[in-house]
Amino acid sequence: MPSAVDKTFFKKLQEFKTDYSPSIISEYESERSGMRVVVVDQKGPKVLGFFTLATEIHDDSGSPHTLEHLIFMGSKNYKYKGVLDKLATKAYSGTNAWTATDHTAYTLDTAGWEGFAQILPIYLEHVLFPTLTDAACYTEVHHIDSTGHDAGVVYSEMQGVQNTQGELMELEGRRLLYPEGVGFRHETGGMMEQLRVLTPERIREFHHEMYQPKNLCLVIVGEVDHADLLQVLDRFEDGILEDIPKLDAPFKRPWVESKQPPPLQKSITKTIEFPEEDESSGDILVGFLGPSCNDALLTAALNTLSVYLSGSSISVLENILVEKEQLAAAIDMSFDFRPDILIWFNLSSVETEKMPKVEKRLFEILRETASQPFDMGYIKDCIHRQKRQIKSIVEESPDFFPEGIINDFLFGNRDGSTLRDLETLSEYDTLEKWTDEDWRAFLRKWISDANHVSLFGKPSAKMSEKLKADEEARVAERKRQLGEEGLKQLETKLEEAKAQNDKEIPKHILDDFPVPSTDTVHFIQTTTARSGLAKKMGKLDNEIQAIVDSDKPELPLFIHFEHVPTNFVHFNLAICTASLPEKLRPLTSIYMMNFFNTPIMRNGERIEFENVVTALEKDTVGYSIDSGSGLGNSELLRISFQVEPEKYEIAIEWLKEMLASSIFDPVRIKATITKMLAEIPEEKRSGNEMALAVDQMIHYARSSTSRARNPLVKAVYLKRVRSLLKTDPAAVVSQLEAIRQSLCNFSNFRVLVIANLHKLPRPVSPWKRLLQNLDTSVPLSPLDPRVECLSPAAQSPGSLHYIIPMPAIDSSFAVLTSRGPSSRHDPDLPTLMVAIAYLSSLEGPLWCAVRGTGLAYGSFFSRDTDTGIISYRIYRSPDAYKAIAATKSIVSDFASGKTPFESYALAGAVSSIVMAYADEKPTMARAATMSFVDQVVRGLPKDFSEYLLKKVREVTVDQIRDVLNRIVMPVFDPKKADLVVTCAPVMEDTLVRDFKKDGYAPETKPLTFFQDGYGLEGQDGDEENEDDEDDEDDDDDDDEDDDDDMDDEDDDDEV
Repeated sequence: MPSAVDKTFFKKLQEFKTDYSPSIISEYESERSGMRVVVVDQKGPKVLGFFTLATEIHDDSGSPHTLEHLIFMGSKNYKYKGVLDKLATKAYSGTNAWTATDHTAYTLDTAGWEGFAQILPIYLEHVLFPTLTDAACYTEVHHIDSTGHDAGVVYSEMQGVQNTQGELMELEGRRLLYPEGVGFRHETGGMMEQLRVLTPERIREFHHEMYQPKNLCLVIVGEVDHADLLQVLDRFEDGILEDIPKLDAPFKRPWVESKQPPPLQKSITKTIEFPEEDESSGDILVGFLGPSCNDALLTAALNTLSVYLSGSSISVLENILVEKEQLAAAIDMSFDFRPDILIWFNLSSVETEKMPKVEKRLFEILRETASQPFDMGYIKDCIHRQKRQIKSIVEESPDFFPEGIINDFLFGNRDGSTLRDLETLSEYDTLEKWTDEDWRAFLRKWISDANHVSLFGKPSAKMSEKLKADEEARVAERKRQLGEEGLKQLETKLEEAKAQNDKEIPKHILDDFPVPSTDTVHFIQTTTARSGLAKKMGKLDNEIQAIVDSDKPELPLFIHFEHVPTNFVHFNLAICTASLPEKLRPLTSIYMMNFFNTPIMRNGERIEFENVVTALEKDTVGYSIDSGSGLGNSELLRISFQVEPEKYEIAIEWLKEMLASSIFDPVRIKATITKMLAEIPEEKRSGNEMALAVDQMIHYARSSTSRARNPLVKAVYLKRVRSLLKTDPAAVVSQLEAIRQSLCNFSNFRVLVIANLHKLPRPVSPWKRLLQNLDTSVPLSPLDPRVECLSPAAQSPGSLHYIIPMPAIDSSFAVLTSRGPSSRHDPDLPTLMVAIAYLSSLEGPLWCAVRGTGLAYGSFFSRDTDTGIISYRIYRSPDAYKAIAATKSIVSDFASGKTPFESYALAGAVSSIVMAYADEKPTMARAATMSFVDQVVRGLPKDFSEYLLKKVREVTVDQIRDVLNRIVMPVFDPKKADLVVTCAPVMEDTLVRDFKKDGYAPETKPLTFFQDGYGLEGQDGDEENEDDEDDEDDDDDDDEDDDDDMDDEDDDDEV
């Protein structure tokens, strides 16, 4: 609850409690500067800040995006690059930022209120009064390196996205929807050609125009001391009043007081090419201008309509276009909040030659839907599900309220009336009274009969070749014009800029900033109880255990309970997969995709999949099947349900039916395979995901279930299963039945239930249904040990070095893999944690050496204690070799003692580990899940994190140097580390040459080299001939990513 506030210049405008969550929202405004503050009081260990400015621009210079980076380079009173992040790290905080089309937001993510309050005024000074030096603009935005190539952090970022399918289509869509003079049509990230000529003066001009306190809203979520917050802000304003515009100075509110887009006068269809050698499929994007974002009722209607049309496999568009007619892999309806909401339909993985037909079919279905009676029962189910899911999201995600508050700040009424829409969900109650004609009229007005923009994303091999040739020619011409002397001058200019940026931060600034107390870090507490075989882990004596024990008779099933004060029940069934025959493991991807979208048998009657999904959606808040990564082991399968307490027993019944009574229908299997195959080309266009995919393929054995679901397995295996399904469907059904028989055994089952146990009168006995027809006398199988799934290469890395050209990307990505600690009790682990935290800190050694010099957008170490793998990754780099070489040099200097460790940075490293523990357990459900992971999956005591933190605080500098030499430096030794690089074709020769020079033995391979059919041979016939052609297309080619993750989610397992 907000505490009492003494005299302050921040006037409270309003305060209200939401009626669907315990959150209280308070809004303040400064009477001196106009700055707005909105606080959302929520329980938990984290305090989150979103410091948002409306940023409107009418060009593609990228000025808004550059400021997102430049404000971290120093401020009026802290004129040093990285000082903000170094201080934030000591305060258990992390900073970040994003640039959207209509705003820029700076984030502060802190464990506890004290650290947040401590760093807040320094952060705000950086936002409002950055240094914006020429040198910072040169290194961070754009420069030319000594080889004549373009570089810079912002430039490298945009280089990696400008020519991607999604970016090209979405930008062209906005260009067609919004005329000249409307800022929404511009690329605020910056186009490469404009970034190359952007001046510091233009950036400073934009900052002066937009970065004013009256255009700033601080959104803060967590356990906030209101009195302390307002005192901190009052003191901050005391020091800036002379430097900011007067409150009554003229200021045009961005977006709201700007030119508004006229209605679209006609529908437009356009084809947009994007670079890609696989020309088989692309996306269709359709855009509409919708109702006002300030109309809560119509916004809720759009949200509900999106569920009705495309929310699941039984929704109108998804069911027809994806499930039945199989014209697209997926269809998604989404919105961009603008004064008039921008409505998007995206149809993914559509066969290129069928795009006009599919777009026509989309509108046929929309108009048919608007001309016929709505399914009023289903639309009401959609409304009820929306309300349930909002209540769940509020409980489980800190982003729900900030998103709505930011949109209100940008476009809402300044009297606070539109913010008040967050108080209730009453608009959904109103929607329940809408008639069939209300819904059909709404659909006709805004979508089916509305003018629109339709874009066909067409892959083009020629465009890929042209971009490569044009870039080579442009750089060659520049090098010719500059000459050797000109390049040397540019190298000198860059070194001078870096020297100016890297001026040493006075020691007293860092040392005088105290590490705050952890007393305000309120970790979420859970209470564990056990039933059945789980009791073999140890006897518990607490109130919750007594509730569990009172539900008789006790069942043998392994059930782990975690009690938290949640309004929902979350339960997970973890299934061991070690018993699966190797040849069937790739089929698990089909088994999982089909799991909730298939008919079932109930009392001798076949229930079709549409009726199954309809009933599931009515009975649940959410349900899913995925890998066990979220439970700390990606070799497991996890089936999850989230329900209201009164639906607990019904959901357990659903679990049993989907496991035991589902029908493997060849028609549904074919639809599933077709949809999955359509997604493969898109998955293979991501350089980062393919680097991770190849890394998994070479470092995991065929005995790994997660490897068997890799995109590079699915790319070939699914085609062959499709052919087999055509010639011998009984064989495919038989294999899926074999998977069911192997998985659905008592010995494979462990259950996690997260709930308020006071609201569950029968927590154990409903699980008796799951055990029917199962042999409960067999012993419990051990959890699949991931270390046993490693390939020989992972057990002894140092012999595999691959360069993989990909025409769809413009930059490079890399993964280096070596060996590290393989036990959480390894004495090296705490030291390694500190070492990696030190190296990887914001504005720390790696940041300065790699991101700060424009060598990559991101770089980081990760470790996986379950497998004993340590890796280093480069994300979106203009030259992965240079990024790796720079990292190696930095680490070597620390390991040898050449570069000393700084005491403030060591304290910051320990603070960041504390912060990481808070990140692991930010919500009730996540805290409860991590308790299960630690105790059941990892076999650790519940207080192990406290023990590890104690060890972390005891780490010495000598221990860090020792670990750097023995464990970290081998990551950069070609004889002890494997290397995977995905890159633009134009980079291939240079990367091969440079890595060879450093002792690697790089082999250039296409992605198809790493594909694995698991012994399933291609079938003869017309379909296989068609597949062969597809395979040729694939030769040169993934979040959102699918659930079959690349094992990277298991990295950083403790922190």
